[in-house]
Amino acid sequence: MKERPNVIVFFTDQQRWDTTGIHGNTLDLTPNFDRLARAGTDVHYSITCQPVCGPARACLQTGLYATETGCYRNGVPLPSESRTLAQHFGDAGYDTAYIGKWHLADGAHGPVAPEQRGGYDFWLASNLLEFTSDAYDLVMYDKNGLPVKLPGYRVDAQTDAAIRYIDEHQDAPFFLFLSYIEPHHQNHRDDYPAPPGYAERYRGRWLPPDLAALGGSSHQQLAGYLGMIKRLDEALGRLVDALISLEMLEDTIILFTSDHGNHFKTRNAEYKRSCHDASVRVPTMLHGGPFTGGGRISQLVSLIDLPPTLLDAAGLPVPKGMSGGSILPLVHGKADDWQNEVFIQISESQVGRAIRSKRWKYAVTAPDKHGWEDAGSDYYVESELYDLLADPEELHNRAGLETHREVCDVLRSRLIRRMIEANEDEPIIEPAPLVRGGGQLQVDIEEGWH
Repeated sequence: MKERPNVIVFFTDQQRWDTTGIHGNTLDLTPNFDRLARAGTDVHYSITCQPVCGPARACLQTGLYATETGCYRNGVPLPSESRTLAQHFGDAGYDTAYIGKWHLADGAHGPVAPEQRGGYDFWLASNLLEFTSDAYDLVMYDKNGLPVKLPGYRVDAQTDAAIRYIDEHQDAPFFLFLSYIEPHHQNHRDDYPAPPGYAERYRGRWLPPDLAALGGSSHQQLAGYLGMIKRLDEALGRLVDALISLEMLEDTIILFTSDHGNHFKTRNAEYKRSCHDASVRVPTMLHGGPFTGGGRISQLVSLIDLPPTLLDAAGLPVPKGMSGGSILPLVHGKADDWQNEVFIQISESQVGRAIRSKRWKYAVTAPDKHGWEDAGSDYYVESELYDLLADPEELHNRAGLETHREVCDVLRSRLIRRMIEANEDEPIIEPAPLVRGGGQLQVDIEEGWH
């Protein structure tokens, strides 16, 4: 690999972790993702730090929590003083490019003012791609703010643009952020428009356990959603084929990840914005460079850890102010001091905070705050506790049970510590109302935090 590798971020929108073969899905939806993950590094427990579009993107661009940039909800532009991955790579001599959905500007759905583009050199994007395009009607905007209509299914047209960019940038290292809208729903119809024939392949063939138990909109929408994921994986394969044909694959690091998952209206009135793994757990893999042969990372990794990871993998300094940490030590088997838990901020549907370890999910909400108007609170109440070992589908909320009080007490202190580390004020967290009895379940405290 060259001293300065190319870096490509292949970023999907609203993709559940369990849609990939590497996580046990049997539909063969993602053979290209699975192959790259097996040859590279499978981040098996990848958790977003903010399960909504704009805030998650702010975290990935800056390496800061959403409340640190102020982009705690959709519609808040990325502050001009925020240092982004584009600027860090650009300072190191990289060409930088953004293609696709941005969702970090104010005002218009389409064109993004130059000062709100996060420092990217090449620009072919739309602030809210879901509102300026449809499955077969892709419109994005160039560096001059002019509309560019590209032919074909939206995933394919966007991938074509990325391949053209790669072909034209073979001589200098580049950082390309390729941000798809798929498999996000088409907002104005509230459906999942897969290419013709794709939804039909998957109708009635698979239903995740949480959706089988809770229903939601999955019976109407899951097949189209899965068809969109299949086409995304085919696009990933085309992108890799282009790199192979240009003899660039060995000199390129690829990150595949998503902003959040999809619970199909089972946890609230829409698709995300909850603490559940259906909302927060996403597929993530890294291929190329130091990630070759990295195997499976079994520790919990946050989206906030990915920006420093990319800089570290490219040999660039990681700013001390970033909130996450590079996962390269995990790849190299040097993970003694890794915090095997992730911190989650939830907005819009609520003002919520959560912590997830291997075994536990512990969440709190601010009853007196509004999820759209308030970034945080100094007062929360316990709302959810799930034992992921006994209840991986998160169907049985144990918050308030006498049998789990000690678990909640420990997780409460851990959550407060993580909030302070994210530069939030130390809050008061009230216990959930006590539910007496709760059965004879005995919780092994010694194993309770893993």
